[in-house]
Amino acid sequence: MPLGASRLTRDWLPDDPPTAKSVKELRRYIRATLKPAVREFDGLGRANVVAGTSKTFRSLARIAGAAPSDAGPYVKRELNATDLGIWAQRISAMKAEDRLHLPGVSEARAHQLLAGALVAEAALELFKFKKLRICPWALREGLILRRLDQLVFDGPLEPAPHITPPQAAGVAAIQ
Repeated sequence: MPLGASRLTRDWLPDDPPTAKSVKELRRYIRATLKPAVREFDGLGRANVVAGTSKTFRSLARIAGAAPSDAGPYVKRELNATDLGIWAQRISAMKAEDRLHLPGVSEARAHQLLAGALVAEAALELFKFKKLRICPWALREGLILRRLDQLVFDGPLEPAPHITPPQAAGVAAIQ
């Protein structure tokens, strides 16, 4: 889904702080974009765990009272919908430079924090969850960890069907 915090900030929140109108329009866009995806989950049963996997979500959880990163990656961190709603409202009235004074907010995340909060808020509401668990790793790290698990437990992947093995291509193998 095209709901990255940086993209949404650039496209929908040009003012600092953003106008109430732009925040309202962005909320409407996020919900309209998410609704079809949410419907695809109908009939699949309820998820056991909802996870947030970005630095923006980690910053939001930290602002809402989660443990700091120096407490280690295995400390349970959650972001409650109620806290998120309160902080989304507060953040929407703040300039990016003022967000830097919030715990866990870096210069790289300060400008896009509101957009991330609005996406998280809409997702929790539409999926009807009261909280999400913060994953200590982002999507990229998760893919790497999954690949390492495959190598350890399943062995190397077979070459893609469109790739010819060196021996079949007439290349001598040196052993």
